[in-house]
Amino acid sequence: MSTDLLTRTAAPPSHVAAPCLVVMQPTFLPWAGYFNLMARADHFVLLDDVQLEKQSWQTRNRWLIGGQARWITVPVRHTHLAQTIAETEVVDASHWRDKLSRGFTQHYGRHRHFADARDIIETLRSHPAQHLGVLHEAVIRHIAARLGLAPHLHRASDLPTAGPRSQRLVGLCRELGAGSYLSPRGSAEYLAEDRFAEQSPATLKFQDYHPQPYHQTGAATFVSHLSIVDVVANLGWAGARRYVDQGNSPT
Repeated sequence: MSTDLLTRTAAPPSHVAAPCLVVMQPTFLPWAGYFNLMARADHFVLLDDVQLEKQSWQTRNRWLIGGQARWITVPVRHTHLAQTIAETEVVDASHWRDKLSRGFTQHYGRHRHFADARDIIETLRSHPAQHLGVLHEAVIRHIAARLGLAPHLHRASDLPTAGPRSQRLVGLCRELGAGSYLSPRGSAEYLAEDRFAEQSPATLKFQDYHPQPYHQTGAATFVSHLSIVDVVANLGWAGARRYVDQGNSPT
């Protein structure tokens, strides 16, 4: 267990605003909307003990190659159907990290803020993590710090909560004393099906993030929802923070 992860947080005094909780799976080089959630969270839980899904954001993302969105992936070892993100091993035999770094230099080397974005790739390339959850956490932490984001970051696998889907989320709200739970809109249907709002001690709010076009070097038209790497390469860290902060009023 990482020593810098908070595992339990008492409920705040009545005169202090109850904290906002966000729960997200650790994903590969996440997009800007992921960090928009983090910018508004007091507690951010990395849901690392859910089942690994093939061809998902857990192991892949997109950036621009030749002006087109192309997939970049993390090779992992599949050992059994129910394996979790946390227990999934990264396969480094193919030297994919070095190849990814070279590809990044090839396709982003002339971008205005190449050096800023290379900082992310170097963190990915040099980190010794052998498990997917730990690797994603290290990169997400690094990006968050460079963006100036500082929520309390937790691993779900370190917290004493259990249960399927929304039941688990309700437990996390109670465990961390959350006054509000902020969710992507894509989760609205299952949260309604599970009657999360009726069971949770936290008020349910939804993210309202609509990323605006920015100048993308080498692209004829703007391509949205790429990895944060593309945002940083084009806008730099300061510009990326402003981009992440768009639409900061939950509904």
